Amino acid sequence: MPNVENWHLKRDVAYPYEGHRPARQWAIVFDLNKCIACQTCTLACKTTWTSGKGQEYMFWNNVETKPWGGFPLAWDLRILEKLGRQDWAANGEYLGKTLIEAAPPTERVLHFAPKDEDWMYPNIGEDDCGGGTLDSGAHLDSLPHDKWFFYLPRTCAHCTYPACLAACPRKAIYKRPEDGIVLIDQSRCKGYGECVRACPYKKSMYNPWTRTSEKCIGCYPAVEQGIQPQCVVNCIGKIRVMGFISPPAVARADNPVDFLVHEKQLALPYYPQLGLEPNIYYIPPIHADPQYLEQMFGPRVHEAVARYKELHKDPEAAGLLCLIGGTERIIHRFTVKAGIAVGYDEKDEEILRVPVTETPFERAAFDEKLGAVRNNNP
Repeated sequence: MPNVENWHLKRDVAYPYEGHRPARQWAIVFDLNKCIACQTCTLACKTTWTSGKGQEYMFWNNVETKPWGGFPLAWDLRILEKLGRQDWAANGEYLGKTLIEAAPPTERVLHFAPKDEDWMYPNIGEDDCGGGTLDSGAHLDSLPHDKWFFYLPRTCAHCTYPACLAACPRKAIYKRPEDGIVLIDQSRCKGYGECVRACPYKKSMYNPWTRTSEKCIGCYPAVEQGIQPQCVVNCIGKIRVMGFISPPAVARADNPVDFLVHEKQLALPYYPQLGLEPNIYYIPPIHADPQYLEQMFGPRVHEAVARYKELHKDPEAAGLLCLIGGTERIIHRFTVKAGIAVGYDEKDEEILRVPVTETPFERAAFDEKLGAVRNNNP
């Protein structure tokens, strides 16, 4: 079996096919400190792509409450238990086995198969706290305390080394060379379900009506026109930015995704130890249990949390976060100068300009011109 480079794990990993990175790689960064679980992203995706027969249970985008939520049921717990011990070296190299390396002789990928009823609970564990129950009398003045949860929005990660592609016996799954989006050729798929079993993130789903598998398509019709995916454009909390990520050796500091992932190392892949090099990156929540976060995002999470807490001292990073959610266009380049953040499209034309810090205005309670009383918000 060939070995391929995985920069998430700082080593080569086994994969059934030779490594070949696309011309550019689709990626999304999520700021988990801002997600409010309003599910607007879920509904935007649902009404656009999965409103047909056989898709009733499909949520290509979903938002889970961690640590207790999961769709399908306990998807992360079950694959981590199967993978077993996962160790990291002090330099960040992953010492354990990946899903490909841990696969039994008769399989290409270590996997588990969800049961039908596992897909019945998209809101399981919603708003349930980790750290035990909230005792009577506990309140914000007692911070810090051990009660925590956070929201985790998820789509297909359009992995660099997809498990679904590795497992498909029909070669119906392919990765687009122009943007790295992973798609299923419906004319070749026969509904064997190997991709559903193999994907550890459970973002390949079986349609009992068409008897084929379906998955997130990265909103490629929009991406081809320079527009971000539906889940990104409709995000009320402005927590998402979609762009194209570069390998570390050729990362650009003025590329929003490269900046957050490589330059500032604020955003991390989730469950990198699975070995697929997923292209969904998260700015981890600063209030959640550190050990839980390390299990989900790897050992670099502690430094990422510390950097996020210091954002007020970094006008460039703060400026980029102000740009997120301000335009439906894909931001290929950004600058922050003199307190103004500017985003540019693929043609290097300006598409967005926002102040990093807005000037406060105080209005008189009584507007003499209008003859109206207006109160200022605190």
